[in-house]
Amino acid sequence: MIVEDYFTEIKAKLITSSIIAQIDIVKERALSDQGYFRARLNLTNGDFLEVVEFFKVQGDKCITETYRYQWMDGTRTQLRKRWDNVEHFPNLPTFPHHVHIEQETNVYASICRNILEIIARNN
Repeated sequence: MIVEDYFTEIKAKLITSSIIAQIDIVKERALSDQGYFRARLNLTNGDFLEVVEFFKVQGDKCITETYRYQWMDGTRTQLRKRWDNVEHFPNLPTFPHHVHIEQETNVYASICRNILEIIARNN
């Protein structure tokens, strides 16, 4: 099953990542044509990262539909970055994909991402 394979790949990347100290999988849901994954990650530098992704199967690939990857400081009060595709910044050229940097009001264009890319980019 493609969805289960994707979950296996995500978990393997999380477990072997040099930036992740602790993994708490909050929810994982697999259907034949779609899936949902949510985890809270304590990073080795003391920061916190929550990853939430809903995806659909297209052909032999899992394609991210909606996502939120929120990276915070260790106290979970200071935003470092949050990538998401909530449709609330229609003026951005990459709408609905965007990233908040350090503050909710600092919003920049971004591209669609998945959990694997977030971990790889910050590893």
